[in-house]
Amino acid sequence: MSKKRHLLRTLDRYILSIAAFAVLLVAGDLLFDIADLIVEKGVSAWAVAKLFAYKLPEVIVMTLPMASLLACLLTFSRLSSQSEIVALRASGVAFQRILVPILIAGTLVSMVALAFNETLVPLSNKAADNILRFEVAKEKPTMLKEKVFLREESGGTLKRVVYIAKLRYNKGEMEDVLIQDFEKGILNRITNAKRGYWTKEGWVLRDGKVFEVKGGEKVQLLFSFDTQKMPVLFEPQKMVKVSRNPQEMSALELWEYIKLMKKQGSNLSPLWVLFHLKLALPWACVILALLGTTLGVRPHRSGHGTGLATSVFIVFLYYVLMSFFKSFGEAGHLSPLIAAWMPNLTFFAYAFRLALKANG
Repeated sequence: MSKKRHLLRTLDRYILSIAAFAVLLVAGDLLFDIADLIVEKGVSAWAVAKLFAYKLPEVIVMTLPMASLLACLLTFSRLSSQSEIVALRASGVAFQRILVPILIAGTLVSMVALAFNETLVPLSNKAADNILRFEVAKEKPTMLKEKVFLREESGGTLKRVVYIAKLRYNKGEMEDVLIQDFEKGILNRITNAKRGYWTKEGWVLRDGKVFEVKGGEKVQLLFSFDTQKMPVLFEPQKMVKVSRNPQEMSALELWEYIKLMKKQGSNLSPLWVLFHLKLALPWACVILALLGTTLGVRPHRSGHGTGLATSVFIVFLYYVLMSFFKSFGEAGHLSPLIAAWMPNLTFFAYAFRLALKANG
C-alpha cells in the first residue's frame, strides 16, 4: 500500500509540474496586461479571470508537446535506472517494440491537440477578443464595418478595387461604394453608388454613376443609373471574413480565408505559414514523446529535477527553432510548408538517430 501511495504522489507531482508550467506560460504572456487592466484601467477581477480562462485552451495546446516529452522522459528514466529496460532487452524485446505504445499514445495526444486547434481554440480566442474589446475597451457591439477595401487580381494583374465606406453585413446593406475596374493593370472604369443591398443574384447598387477612364487619366461620364447589378462582389459574410484576424481561425477557416485573399493579390506567405503551423504544432506531441523516450533510456543517474530541466530546455529550443523558421517563411525566403514543418523534421531526425543507437 505504501508503494502505491508513493507512486500516486509521484504522479501527482508530475501532473502539478505540467499544470504549473502551463500557468507560468499564460502568466508570462498576460502578466503585464493583467496588471495594467486591474490597476490602470480598473477592470473587474471577474473580467480578468474570464480572459485568463479563455486563453487557457490555446496554452494547453502549446504545452501538450512539453507534457508528452516530460512524461516519457521521466517514465523511461525511472525504468532505465531500475534496470527494467535492460531486463526487457535481455528477454529479447527490441527497442522498437517498446516504442509502439509511446507512438500510439503520442499520436492520440496529437489528434486531441489538432481537434482543440480546430474547434475550441478559435472560439476561446474570439471570446477573449470580445472581452478585450467590449469589457475592457468599452466598445459597443456592432454589425457595422467601416472602410472596407477589397482587391481582385487575375494572373498577378490587378482587375478591380472596391471601397465601401459602411457595410452592415447583418442586413446586407452598404453605403458609399466606389469600384475601380482595370484592364491589363490600367484603370479604365469607375463606378460609384450611394447605396447597395444584397440579393440572391448578388449585389445591387443604387443611385450611382459609371465613368470611363481613357489613357488612365481622362475621365468621362458614361451614364447614371437608379439600380445596377454587381454580381462580382463577395457576399456580406465573406466580406466580414476578409476583415477577421487569421489567428482566430481554424485551419479550415484559414484555408477559405487564403482563397479570398488570393483574389485580392495579398501577400500569402504569412498566411500559408500560419496554416501549416496549425497542423504541424499538434504533431510535435508524438515527436517529442519519441525524443523523451530515447533520451530516457540512456544510462544516467540524474533525478526528476534534471528531467524537468531537460524538458524545459528542449521545448524552449523547439519554439526558438519554430520562431526562426517562421520568420524565414513569412519573409518568403523559405517555402511555408518547409518553414512550418522543419522543427518537427529536425527533432524527429535526432530522435530517430537516438532510437537506432538505443537498439544497438
